[in-house]
Amino acid sequence: MNVLIIGSGGREHSLAWAIAASPLLGELFCAPGNGGTATLASNVALDASDHKAIVEFCHDRSIDLVVVGPEAPLVAGLADDLMAAGIKVFGPSKAAAQLEGSKAFTKTLCRDNDIPTAAYAHVSSAGEAKAYVAQCGAPIVVKADGLAAGKGVFVAQTVDEANNAIDICFSGEFGEAGAEVVIEDCLVGEEASYFALTDGKSILPLATAQDHKRIFDGDEGPNTGGMGAHSPAPVMTDAMCTRVMDEIIRPTVDAMAHAGTPYVGVLYAGLMIADEGPQLIEYNVRFGDPECQVLMMRLRSDLLPALVATADGQLANFDLRWRDDKALTVVLATQGYPGDYEKGSVIRRLDEAGSDGNVEIFHAGTKLQDGRTLACGGRVLNVTARGKTVGEARTRAYEAIKQIDWPEGYWRTDIGWRAIEREESPS
Repeated sequence: MNVLIIGSGGREHSLAWAIAASPLLGELFCAPGNGGTATLASNVALDASDHKAIVEFCHDRSIDLVVVGPEAPLVAGLADDLMAAGIKVFGPSKAAAQLEGSKAFTKTLCRDNDIPTAAYAHVSSAGEAKAYVAQCGAPIVVKADGLAAGKGVFVAQTVDEANNAIDICFSGEFGEAGAEVVIEDCLVGEEASYFALTDGKSILPLATAQDHKRIFDGDEGPNTGGMGAHSPAPVMTDAMCTRVMDEIIRPTVDAMAHAGTPYVGVLYAGLMIADEGPQLIEYNVRFGDPECQVLMMRLRSDLLPALVATADGQLANFDLRWRDDKALTVVLATQGYPGDYEKGSVIRRLDEAGSDGNVEIFHAGTKLQDGRTLACGGRVLNVTARGKTVGEARTRAYEAIKQIDWPEGYWRTDIGWRAIEREESPS
């Protein structure tokens, strides 16, 4: 099979790494890819927003499957245009991608189907939003309704902070994404991520993970796209996973099918695990980044047939095998991220750092130029390791990082801290 992966991040490199191991694979392409995917696939200069060019490329190169990594092309309807052209695609339709593209859409779905989530209001003016905040008080969460590149969510500890967040959303900073706002109760508990494949009818559970969103150690500082992750999430016991499937995932898949917009692809539920059980924070319509990296490190089965079975509606009798090992990834970012940062610094000694068989280095914001690896983004590398415990995986990841020569880089030193505390002091 010839496969095209859309995207340029660490998620796409880890998907390319997994797909490249499949005996079913013919040619592998990444658009646009990065310095890491260039070692596994042919990078092609396609713009994800140019659906016509992508369709033409797929016909020219006899592409059998397109795997769409990021959310924006899915929300823009890339999967629809590919399917209309007779090209098989892994990823939901534009209508189904509303689960991530509109927070109000998902909140309404939860309300109508008794899916546990935070109480909320959906407003279209700053005045409405501030009146609701005055009524509810703080802490409270303010979210731009649409896609805002991970920057449209504000956890406000005071009413003043909430009002400032409302002003930012309605100021036009997020464009159309901030034209409407969802304000919701601040849930208390432990966050976790749950992943499943679905072909619109059948559901295949994948694995769980925990992300570290804040830029600094101790979960301090502004939110980022993710500074590290580990899998599985200890809080996601077998009993809790069953509840998530029964109370959240299955009702969602059934509701989407009933509405005539079946969801096909990977469904990523961001959860808050509270004393009373799981509650949905948000849905993502693609693999997480950096969660995908730890999932791929734990996956023992061939990924490619699973993606094809999902696209073909053949998941009913499909299964996947997972390693018992834990996996952990540490994101190396350019100093200054998530604010302003310089591009073009040279990264050295990556081969030495990745020499351990239990370590993989997935690239994100990199490019290869004149035989050198250059940093060209905010989140640049994902140093990912396996181990019998989260602690062992973390030790391997940080040992590998010590070998990387990149003075312009920054990373957190405490990824996996909550899971390691559990390992060291089991209750």
